[in-house]
Amino acid sequence: MSSTDRVDPANAEQARAWDGREGAYWAEHADRFDRAISAYRTHFLAAADVSPADRVLDIGCGTGETTRAAARRASGGRALGVDLSAAMLSVARRRAVAEGVHNAEFVQADAQVHAFPAASFDVAVSRTGSMFFADPVAAFRNIGGALRPGGRLVQLVWQEAAGNEWFLAFTQALAAGRPMAGPPPGAPGPFSLADPARVRAVLGAAGFTDVRLEPHSEAMWFGADAADAERFTLGLHGWMLDGLDEEDRRRAIDDLRATLTAHETDEGVCYASSVWIVQAARA
Repeated sequence: MSSTDRVDPANAEQARAWDGREGAYWAEHADRFDRAISAYRTHFLAAADVSPADRVLDIGCGTGETTRAAARRASGGRALGVDLSAAMLSVARRRAVAEGVHNAEFVQADAQVHAFPAASFDVAVSRTGSMFFADPVAAFRNIGGALRPGGRLVQLVWQEAAGNEWFLAFTQALAAGRPMAGPPPGAPGPFSLADPARVRAVLGAAGFTDVRLEPHSEAMWFGADAADAERFTLGLHGWMLDGLDEEDRRRAIDDLRATLTAHETDEGVCYASSVWIVQAARA
């Protein structure tokens, strides 16, 4: 990020990852990531319920699929996508131009501290982009300040790991028998908002009311076949092989290949997943 961008020091590690190798990998494989979670698209956009005149803020917008979808629905309004990753935002901007979506804008920013104009949005949305804040109360309070009174927040977040077969299968295979401790409860990570009680507490402390969580479960797609999914998965999670000797590394890859093969279907390699669609209103 440039020297003029503000990143909360507590989010510096996330900024290095998303504005570095991790974000670059997501940018390179934008279509694949969008397809992986595409089964939730209809549910999420229905909950967002964007109207033609709405001003929409997309938090952690990545390569901008959700921002562009919101902008199309807000035909007389606008959509702003913010993300930490310059590489993903570059893809988002190119695609908006290519698709003729002229009312979508993208800004590289840390939503926890970015100076959004007060009360300038009607709806804030986030599709798996809001679980990584070091201080979620501060972040959602800042996002809430960007919403008009009565404005809505709609998020898609993962349920607990036990309900996400893809996560358990990949981590178990690549662990190669090692204990792999995840982030402590509440720490930034994919499952930081998996606990409904924590979601209600965080959003309540940030000034939101009428917090509702709706469960959804769908299949996630990881590749056309096991070989395709293996290349993709190792590109994303290959860091888990660090420190393994040759034998354990081979064992981990064999185990990954086995679970991917076992999950081949006529539609490709698919795993069970579960999310919450969280809705709340700014007080």
